[in-house]
Amino acid sequence: MRKLVIGLALAALAVPASATAGGWATAGVSPPPDDMGPGQTWDARITILQHGNPDTPLMGVVPTLTIKNGSTTKTFKATTTDESGVAIAHVVFPTTGKWSYAVYDGFTQYGGARTHTFAPVSIGAAGDGGGFPVMTASAVIALLLGLAAVLFLLARRLRVRAPAPTH
Repeated sequence: MRKLVIGLALAALAVPASATAGGWATAGVSPPPDDMGPGQTWDARITILQHGNPDTPLMGVVPTLTIKNGSTTKTFKATTTDESGVAIAHVVFPTTGKWSYAVYDGFTQYGGARTHTFAPVSIGAAGDGGGFPVMTASAVIALLLGLAAVLFLLARRLRVRAPAPTH
């Protein structure tokens, strides 16, 4: 009888574990372009794979992509494409700054849905490549002026003087 109870207890523990097996997915997303500016659209290509396996793309899931900067949060619903496991979210960053982003995979089967986070990105001003580096240019000019002053003083000290004429 004791062996039967132990066997049933082990079976009861094994059933929930096997029921949740396979209930997870990975999400990949194409990064935004390096020169992305506020107001521009990033067509984020999101790939959802069951078990992270390229042979098991998930169909029928609708992922979302959320961006966050301080207290500003925006979520964009992706639309599925003809390619298995791939969806596109049209994301617009409203302002410049450092933005974090995450993908909710939408894989609710087996209770395995989760949010996948990615490294933050810096969004610059549109079309200006980040602006003119005023501080760097000022430092270089100050350094060059200082070097010119030192060279001028050294040249005055080292100037060879002709001997005074004698009559």
